[in-house]
Amino acid sequence: MRTGVITQKVGMMRLFTDDGRHLPVTVLKVDNCQVVAQRTVEKDGYTAVQLGSGMRKVKHLTNAVRGHFAKAQVEPKRKVAEFRVTPDNLIPVGDEITADHFVNGQLVDVSGISIGKGFAGAMKRHNFGGLEASHGVSISHRSHGSTGNRQDPGKTFKNKKMAGHLGQVLVTTQNVQVVKTDVERGLIMVKGAVPGAKGSWVMIRDAVKHPLPKDAPKPGAVRKSGAAQPAAGGA
Repeated sequence: MRTGVITQKVGMMRLFTDDGRHLPVTVLKVDNCQVVAQRTVEKDGYTAVQLGSGMRKVKHLTNAVRGHFAKAQVEPKRKVAEFRVTPDNLIPVGDEITADHFVNGQLVDVSGISIGKGFAGAMKRHNFGGLEASHGVSISHRSHGSTGNRQDPGKTFKNKKMAGHLGQVLVTTQNVQVVKTDVERGLIMVKGAVPGAKGSWVMIRDAVKHPLPKDAPKPGAVRKSGAAQPAAGGA
C-alpha cells in the first residue's frame, strides 16, 4: 500500500482524444508536497507517512508546530495529512512527491470536502418528491411529510431524512481514472468531477477496489530533498 498525495483543486477543463472525442477532466495541482514525518510500528503502533503541502508564513504558527517542521527541516506547510502505508513503502522525510506518482489510466480514490449549501429542504437534500399539488395540500408542497408513527413508538427515529445542513462534509469518490499527468507543472488530471470547491484540498489515493498498475512507481515518484527543480513549461 503506497502513500497518497495532497493536491489542490484548480478547476475543470476538457481534453481531446486522438479520435476527436473530448473528456471532461478536473485539474489537481501538486504544490510542493513533501514528507514531513514518518510513523512506525515501534514508535507509534502503526505505519504511515505525514505529508505537507502548500506554503505558510512562520509567524502564523505556534511554537510546537514550528518545531515540528524545523525537526524535519521542511518549510512550513499549509495542509498536513497522514496516509497509511506498508513498511516497505515508507518515504524518507524531506522527499517531495511528484505528479507522476500516478500513471495514466490508473484508477484512484479522491476525497474532498463537498461544497456547503447551507440549510436545505428535504427535496433538495434527499431528492424527495414533495406533496401533491391538489387534494387538500396547501402551502406545504415541498415539505417532507410525516416524520414519525403513532403512540407506539411515540418518537421520531434517529437518522430520519429531514431538512437540515447540506454539504461541507468529507466525500470520497472511488475508481476515478487518471487521464494525464504533467510533472513539470505539477498537475494531475482526472476524469469527471471530484468533491470540493476551487482551491480546496483534495486527497488522492490508489484505488482500494482495483489492483495497482505494474508500472506504478514504488514506494512512489519522489524528488530527493535539495534536488534541482525542473524548468516550468519545458523551456
